[in-house]
Amino acid sequence: MGKAFLKQKIMEKLFIFDTTLRDGEQVPGCQLNTVEKIQVAKALELLGVDVIEAGFPISSPGDFKSVEEISKAVTWPVICALTRGVEKDIEVAAEALQYAKRKRIHTGLGTSEQHIRYKFNSTQEKILERAILATKYAKKFVEDVEFYCEDAGRTDNEYLARVVEAVIKAGATVVNIPDTTGYCLPWQYGEKIKYLFENVSNIHKAVISTHCHNDLGMATANTMAGVLNGARQVEVTINGIGERAGNTSLEEIAMILKSHKGLGIDTNINTQKIYPTSRLVSSLMNMPVQPNKAVVGRNAFAHSSGIHQDGVLKNRESYEIMDPTDVGIDKNSIVLTARSGRAALKHRLSILGIEVDNGKLDEIYEKFLKLADKKKDINDDDVLMLAGMERTANQRIKVDYLQVTSGIGVKSVASVGLLIAGEKFEAAASGNGPVDAAIKAMKQIIKRNMTLQEFTIQAISRGSDDVGKVHMQVEHDGSVYYGFGANTDIVAASLEAYVDAINKFVK
Repeated sequence: MGKAFLKQKIMEKLFIFDTTLRDGEQVPGCQLNTVEKIQVAKALELLGVDVIEAGFPISSPGDFKSVEEISKAVTWPVICALTRGVEKDIEVAAEALQYAKRKRIHTGLGTSEQHIRYKFNSTQEKILERAILATKYAKKFVEDVEFYCEDAGRTDNEYLARVVEAVIKAGATVVNIPDTTGYCLPWQYGEKIKYLFENVSNIHKAVISTHCHNDLGMATANTMAGVLNGARQVEVTINGIGERAGNTSLEEIAMILKSHKGLGIDTNINTQKIYPTSRLVSSLMNMPVQPNKAVVGRNAFAHSSGIHQDGVLKNRESYEIMDPTDVGIDKNSIVLTARSGRAALKHRLSILGIEVDNGKLDEIYEKFLKLADKKKDINDDDVLMLAGMERTANQRIKVDYLQVTSGIGVKSVASVGLLIAGEKFEAAASGNGPVDAAIKAMKQIIKRNMTLQEFTIQAISRGSDDVGKVHMQVEHDGSVYYGFGANTDIVAASLEAYVDAINKFVK
């Protein structure tokens, strides 16, 4: 108890500032409506973020409403609204934040020579004066004011230090040092933060924040360089989404600190909520996560090399520095490919309830390698077939044929043929659509009390010849059974999924 308390006491807090709903939503095609934004905000609250940048209120009526509604819906995180260093922006932000339990205005100006000369057609002294005025004006509305020095990554360190000192004196509680263009090298960004701590006399009166972009693939490295040199707030997004190449990924920073406890820096992030939150954002924003994305990508905990598979099966830590359960993933994935070894194949057979001796395993493995050379990956049905136990052979009910008539202005009709224990049965029915008609026809044959609980369709690939995967949940006698189907014909896939579920309770 004493040791644990002592350890907790010496861990420094890193504040997580999530800008998924502001910077992340600026990605073309990723715009969310207010209801969806509230859904994400609540997920971020459960995740444990300290600050939610809810939007840029003056940019549009929709953004204003979203900030206002998120302020009502979320309880403990600070709700932050972005502004330019303009009085009207600040006034509108304050109005949007009126219902927030904890509120922050995030205002600022460009401080690099590029911004001062070409964007503002101004001078360093005039920009410094505007920065002070903007901070003081925001302070009239809220106690918590964050000032951003836009393009700080390319700003001269001496001038940047003058701006930071001035806005802290004017009342800023947080000062953001953005690498807006993703230009800095990690050592340069780290040195910049270090310079500020050494040359800003009142820096202890504010929290220094990082905001790094990924244009050169260095956002996370730059953010960590900033943290290691004294920054105690990081501005991040779920899945690293954001302008151009994106922002620093929340999940990467959280897991770096969890993996490197010796740094003595911790966050409030409930890491087990990372993967579900990642999926939610990806789904709502229609922004797929690249398979090799750190922490949350499909392949982040997948192993296809035989050497790696054998090592992981013997001891997970052989090739994993993170436990997949720590980020909300049930387990690592042993993917069967031509590079897989006997250990992985035996493991998959065991999961499927098939135990084999070494002699039989060698025999199956030879067949497996021949098949794996022809297919990208091997699924469970393939493994069962190789073991002489095809799954379909064990199914009592099979789809024999399906014929559907549907269109605009006509009633959908389906004719279904089923093979039940080798005997043929046929039925036809009409319905609200082709899937409804097919299921009704099937129910005429299988007279059981069953209810469709969930029906989801997912595209496997793209194009007009796309293969659709259907997932169904069917309730029977108080129990829920899962069924899956895949076909280029979505009606056929739906019927296959329903039959797959039924086979699990019909004996």
